[in-house]
Amino acid sequence: MSQQAPAPADAGGYRRVFAVREFRAVFAAHALSLLGVVVSEIALTVLVYDLTGSPLLSALAFALGMLPYLVGGTLFAGVADRHPPRRVLVGCDLLCAGCAVLMALPATPVAGLLALRCAIAAVAPVFNGTRMATLADILGDGDVFVLGRSLLRMVSQSAVLVGFGLGGVLLTVVPPRGALAITVGTFLASALLLRCGTRRRPARSGPARGDTALVAYSLAGARQLLGDRRLRALVLLLWAPPMFAVAPEALAAPYAEQIGVGSAGVGLLMCAMPVGTIAGELYAGAALSARARARITLPLAATALLPLLAYGAAPGLGAAVPVLVLAGAGAAYTLGLDRWFVDAVPPGLRGRAMTVHTAGLMTLQGVGMALAGLAAEFFAVSTVVAAAAVLGTVCCVLLAREVRVTAPRAPVAPACPLTGARAPESERAAES
Repeated sequence: MSQQAPAPADAGGYRRVFAVREFRAVFAAHALSLLGVVVSEIALTVLVYDLTGSPLLSALAFALGMLPYLVGGTLFAGVADRHPPRRVLVGCDLLCAGCAVLMALPATPVAGLLALRCAIAAVAPVFNGTRMATLADILGDGDVFVLGRSLLRMVSQSAVLVGFGLGGVLLTVVPPRGALAITVGTFLASALLLRCGTRRRPARSGPARGDTALVAYSLAGARQLLGDRRLRALVLLLWAPPMFAVAPEALAAPYAEQIGVGSAGVGLLMCAMPVGTIAGELYAGAALSARARARITLPLAATALLPLLAYGAAPGLGAAVPVLVLAGAGAAYTLGLDRWFVDAVPPGLRGRAMTVHTAGLMTLQGVGMALAGLAAEFFAVSTVVAAAAVLGTVCCVLLAREVRVTAPRAPVAPACPLTGARAPESERAAES
């Protein structure tokens, strides 16, 4: 486990991260790749509806962006550790670009479009997991890594807000297949940035002989991750809050109908939580020291969903938006948890662990959306969101306790051989 001392808050904040040349390339590539994914999702949804006139198939084209995460993240996670990371990242971007080319061809049928969408979604967890593990190689596994992860998450939240708006504007100028052709360029630009802007590094691990099947190697990594009590507690606490926090976003449209606001209200309800998440992470990353972030991690993780209890009173739009912003700001707990997670994962498992983490996060958010929608068939939306807050808080409190129980004990300072006194606190190993 890393024994690096946490850097003070005044050591440069996010400027320290952008000072690393390789990170700047990864950051730009991440933004371009995400933009391509979001715009392609919108364009594909519109294209499938234009071709079929079926709302079901159009919605399926969007939902397929989440469903294959579990398959790709568990069965192909071994790619992240068995091959050089730069090769994996560039290869994933090129594969996505190839899929986008085929989707843009007029001859590609609807079934082919959906299959290609699945292929891109199956590649995504491998790409994301490899990038997360590579980030630790580039930035180290200390506080700079935490800030780098925070920046990439903020880009992801921003891409949803900007990408949907940009995609909508783009489709007023070019047809859906034209928009898909533009996303080819974003994937290729991302691949070029990663190829030219990052260093070649060897594979992290893998069998001495190439006789272990990729699927078996990937599943062995998942078993190792979930079989370790400490790692399991950390990854479950990273998964649980987002699974329950998606309820108000998934039910934004029916809740807007319940409280009597129009489509503009739906947009505000869907944007509020990402805005809160960005604001919370920016504050925690820029204003708090690593030690302060570590202190608030478990209390914040355990209570982040509590603002959603206000939904039980069916608040109007003016009250619901601040509630969602506050709930989103609670996601700042991930900065401290990220540090503990990367410290706890052995380097040879890091690629597979990050890939499984990404796959589980996306899959459970999809499950959370589905369960919230199912519950809303029988109960008022306000009741469903409040119930999700209660159930989620109970789960998070239990998981936070497990994380605390499994935390490694701080090393005891040796006694002075002459006086028997302990070494001063400043000379002891820093908490991870």
